[in-house]
Amino acid sequence: MKPLVYLASGSPRRFELLKQMGLNPQKILMTIDETPKDAELPEEYVKRVTLLKAHAAVERKKQLMLPKAPIIVADTIVSLNDTIYGKPKDPEQAKEILGILSGQTHQVISSVCVVYEGQFLQKEQISQVTLTQLTEQSIDAYIHTREPLDKAGAYGIQGLGALFVTHIAGSYSSVMGLPIFETAQLLEQCKIHLPDMSQLDQEKND
Repeated sequence: MKPLVYLASGSPRRFELLKQMGLNPQKILMTIDETPKDAELPEEYVKRVTLLKAHAAVERKKQLMLPKAPIIVADTIVSLNDTIYGKPKDPEQAKEILGILSGQTHQVISSVCVVYEGQFLQKEQISQVTLTQLTEQSIDAYIHTREPLDKAGAYGIQGLGALFVTHIAGSYSSVMGLPIFETAQLLEQCKIHLPDMSQLDQEKND
């Protein structure tokens, strides 16, 4: 039986990544204020927001009276020159963000927190991603697909946005929104053991 975990996110990408790990994710949805504080550095911001989400998810789980299982919370941002770029609010902002990131190497910072039996265990992963020099036409065409509108930094590496990525140093899954290696480490600290490779391979072939 796949281990049950609660995912405090509506992200379909995080949901699928947890399934790939051999877990049985169930979503817990809630909202928090994700406004950055004045002069807050990107890594400080993503760690703080992830922890806020974790505490909110614990309360939501209590309200729903759900069975005991770890809660997984994550947040991912794009940063360039200590400026935070989250999800664009509209196509115009998406175009502005992509113009700024064009031809640059930026950071993708993901924080993941696993909550279990009163423990809040947290790790961060920082990746360096370089985008090619984008033309105005390519930016407009990409925005027309609407893919950038729900992605931090206005692009999705798992989708058409991969066409713009010339180099990545770090974790591909983290750039997608969930650092798998760090998540597995935190689950192991909670004594939640993932299915081994042979089990995952068997399930894939069934």
